[in-house]
Amino acid sequence: MAQQWLTPKTILIPTFFSPNLQSKPLSTNCFLQNSILNNGDQPKYIHPYLIRSSNSSLSLSYPSRQCVIYQPFKSDITISSKQGSKGRCRISSYSDLSVTLDVSCSNMRFFLFRRSPFVTVSANQPTPLSINTMHNIISFNINNFHTKYIIRFNNGQTWLLYASSPIMLSHTLTSAFLMHFLPFNKFTSNPFVGTIWIVFPNSKHEYSSCYPMSGEAMFREPFCVEYKWQKKGSENLLLLAHPLHLMLLSNRDSGITVLGDFKYISIDGDLVGVIGSSWILKIDPVVVTWHSTKGVKENSCDEIVSALCKDVNGLNSSIITTTSSYFYGKLVGRAARLALIAKEMSYLDMIPKVSKFLKETVEPWLEQKFDENMDFYMIKNGEAILPKKGYFIYGIAVLTKLDPAWGRKYKPQVYSPVQDFMNIDTKSKPKYTWLGCFDLYVLQYSWAGGLTEFTNGRNQESTSEVVSAYYSATLMSMAYGDESLVSLGSTLMSLEILGAKMWWHVEEGDNGLWFGPANGECRLDIQLLPLVPISEALFSYVGYVKELVKWTLPALNRDGVGEGWKGFDAYALEGIYDKESAWKKIKRLKGFDYGNSLTNLLWWIYSRGDE
Repeated sequence: MAQQWLTPKTILIPTFFSPNLQSKPLSTNCFLQNSILNNGDQPKYIHPYLIRSSNSSLSLSYPSRQCVIYQPFKSDITISSKQGSKGRCRISSYSDLSVTLDVSCSNMRFFLFRRSPFVTVSANQPTPLSINTMHNIISFNINNFHTKYIIRFNNGQTWLLYASSPIMLSHTLTSAFLMHFLPFNKFTSNPFVGTIWIVFPNSKHEYSSCYPMSGEAMFREPFCVEYKWQKKGSENLLLLAHPLHLMLLSNRDSGITVLGDFKYISIDGDLVGVIGSSWILKIDPVVVTWHSTKGVKENSCDEIVSALCKDVNGLNSSIITTTSSYFYGKLVGRAARLALIAKEMSYLDMIPKVSKFLKETVEPWLEQKFDENMDFYMIKNGEAILPKKGYFIYGIAVLTKLDPAWGRKYKPQVYSPVQDFMNIDTKSKPKYTWLGCFDLYVLQYSWAGGLTEFTNGRNQESTSEVVSAYYSATLMSMAYGDESLVSLGSTLMSLEILGAKMWWHVEEGDNGLWFGPANGECRLDIQLLPLVPISEALFSYVGYVKELVKWTLPALNRDGVGEGWKGFDAYALEGIYDKESAWKKIKRLKGFDYGNSLTNLLWWIYSRGDE
């Protein structure tokens, strides 16, 4: 059946985009999403600033690190045209690293680069400007050329404003005495032509005349990401690196200079100054395997096979009542695990029955026989689609490995949902957006949220399910012999694992979840499920795993904790370092999550190493 495609005009509000961008699919899960939903006036985080655009202005906020999960927006500086505007800010270009906003009915353009200490504003025609703040301005200094202003607020902040040509800022309080000793909160300018740079002062004047004009992220080779910027100005380009950048930056290949004592605070950790217009980020490969890396203990085979026979004999596609792509997908993933465990255990008699179940459950989705099929192919109505797709793609990968003829038959349908989140060739595959939802600036965060507006911006619901989705796509590519897609999937998966460890595997005392209660088992499970071979790489730090189990186990004694949650979190992780204790707890379980089984938990316990 032919694929039904959603065009940009049916899934987004195109008035936020310049006409040149409206002829191709537009991402529904990216960092600039708040600029294009509803009124387009919710804050966006571009590191180190929060920014908020309106019809005729742009407001900046340099947030404190007091709030770990939520950064409140405060209009530290707002710049607009005195002429006003009856239109709105439009996106004229964007990439993984930047977004350019044009203010309609005026001559202003805002260059917003992630990781830049400067926010750049240009006016190509004489434009009188207005600069105001929610704070009181208690003092300011001007250089002799009227190209540098130092502005101090009563909240303790100091901001710098640089201009490419003289700009005359004035206030309605014309007396110099009053201007210096009475607080005020607004400047206006004469008609100005040129470029203005606004910066929270941790910067140096010698870098102010050089700013990025465009930037892109690309995959230079397997397990390598390259950032390249086109700059304006003869000086060196100063940008900021977050902690994961610093871990992966290759000074030898990039020719960059890291300024270790030049820092901005941010919600993701200190942002450190880096000089250079090209960065090379190199990633240590994570091995992708179909089965456990250490093998299953021989003396456990009978117990696993006994559970396997019971679980496989219980497979029956005719009794499935849900068509929810998430819970249905979990059943597909669960069955695929049974097939691979049977193969790893060399108990091949079980595989035909599992293959039959997988075909009966996967083919209706590939043939678009369910109402929710669009969820499988495209991002729809703001849902977190990538975790859903991962379960299906895992089942498809296993089926293709077991039955190559089946894989060849359904290859076009199979590749469609994968390209939806792993496309890096938009010229030859113009119906798919670039990478779908992976953020090549953060180097993780496969954003969810879609067309739903969130005050706090995008979110990532489950790091482990996203890791599993890229893992599953890599396995599928291996089954088809697609080396280029294997390389891309492995790279994205490795980055997701690194990002999850750095920003999501937090220490005790973290905050709660936006989608459910802040219970220990919920917080842990959503970062662990599904339990597959790649889970070992995601939770490779045994010391941290022990702390997690110690923190979570007391929560499992509460009334109402589901059996499925117990098996997925503390019991499975405890098996990494104490197999006997975990085994006893698992054997007492009376139920399992949709995507889990006793067979899978026993396989996990008995395939851990002896360390």
